[in-house]
Amino acid sequence: MAVPLPNAEQIREAAKEVGVVLTDEDMRSYIGLIAPHINAYNLVDALPDDLPQVKYPRTPGHFPPAEENSRNAWYVRTVIKGASTGPLKGKKVAVKDNVMVAGVPMMNGCSILEGYVPDVDATVVTRLLDAGAEIIGKTHCESYCISGGSHTCAKGPVHNPHKRGYSAGGSSSGSAAVVALGEADMAIGGDQGGSVRMPAAWSGIYGMKPTYGLVPYTGIMPIEIFVDHAGPMTANVADNALMLEVIAGRDGYDSRQSATAERIAYSQRLDGGVKGMKIAMVKEGFARPESEAASDAKVKKAAELLQKLGAQIDEVSIPSHLIAPAIWTPIGVEGITQTMMFGNGYGLSRSDLYVTSLIDKLHGWQQRADELSETTKLLTVLGSYIKKYHGTHYYGKAINLTRRLTAAYDAVLNEYDLLLMPTMPMKATKLPSAEASREEYVARAIEQIGNTCPFNISHHPAMSIPCGMVEGLPIGLMLIGKHFDEVTIYQAAYAFEQAADWKEM
Repeated sequence: MAVPLPNAEQIREAAKEVGVVLTDEDMRSYIGLIAPHINAYNLVDALPDDLPQVKYPRTPGHFPPAEENSRNAWYVRTVIKGASTGPLKGKKVAVKDNVMVAGVPMMNGCSILEGYVPDVDATVVTRLLDAGAEIIGKTHCESYCISGGSHTCAKGPVHNPHKRGYSAGGSSSGSAAVVALGEADMAIGGDQGGSVRMPAAWSGIYGMKPTYGLVPYTGIMPIEIFVDHAGPMTANVADNALMLEVIAGRDGYDSRQSATAERIAYSQRLDGGVKGMKIAMVKEGFARPESEAASDAKVKKAAELLQKLGAQIDEVSIPSHLIAPAIWTPIGVEGITQTMMFGNGYGLSRSDLYVTSLIDKLHGWQQRADELSETTKLLTVLGSYIKKYHGTHYYGKAINLTRRLTAAYDAVLNEYDLLLMPTMPMKATKLPSAEASREEYVARAIEQIGNTCPFNISHHPAMSIPCGMVEGLPIGLMLIGKHFDEVTIYQAAYAFEQAADWKEM
């Protein structure tokens, strides 16, 4: 794919885009001066790329028919067997469809990307296979992962595993559903505003968003570098801890991992219990404008069980928690626009692994922008407006304010072992109909992120654990820990899980 020398008209167009006025003589000069640089581009083009080796054989898999896909949770079914031994031997694992699996189709919920087949495995996929797991398929996710509901995928909505016609949560919607249905033991999810924890809560499984950088994001299509997280989604706490144990740790590519702690055997440290543990129940996580009383009540009842098990539960106020979603907004919106959209999934200025085949597939998306989901269109238009009239002023200020927000959470975590609040402010909502207004469509996608998105910018680990049912739909409790202290979260979650059947609470 050689880079041709631009002609005069192409030089004129490029100059106009950056506000430079060129005469005809200028353009002739520019063409001559640019020529050596084009030669350098073509030398780079001729060199072999440097991509990690694909270690395990596989076929492209198949698209399952409706009768094998009761909740529309699967995108592709595969049989990719890992190592003959390892801690995950015998475990069947599903992979969210924004995660690259070499040779297997990936569309990240959007028709623009349909037909793309990655040429590398994401680091987490390699690690799962090295640990003996079998990858049994790719799961539907929300369109470019921009939804907390499960209705934006180009292949249709993912239905709640407990009640058809209701949301499974997003954006890791399919991953949550297949685990809840027992069709997979474990699944990989991605989380930029709550996209592991929200579907875990509404589907009734365990979803961990680890500390920022603990799990390498290499080979996963990003939204925005500052908020990208990947984590385990499982039917029980022990499997969650074991899966994190396998996928955590530096991989030498991901620039998000500059502060990563050493790898820990989480699965061997579940039995600590909660006796003597101090847990802060965050007042601002309850009774939000969008909260349902029944959902809040289930979470408070669950806190009482932790108290009976020996934890000290105190209500604590963190006023900054209420403004955290506003601080997240410029980071999320401008990250979506400049990294995922105009940056063709990567952007610039990092020493990461750039999967150029994905960049090529995404380039020129503007020619098909009408195929984007309503949420992705809306946030991209907003981000473009902000960029044109305000530059990156608000992105920068929001990053600065994040330090103050993080300090507010840390001040409480200096006195307490964990924070506690509802994962979601309400039970699962009905899926919007095909005739739903844009306003309803967007509302069902973003109304539920208030408690989850703050910890994508503060970077604390946070886990959703199921704690009861309301009208036949699961409710999730969220535990938040100190940076790189997933162990304490797992100990509390395990004690809670072992104490009672959450479906009977």
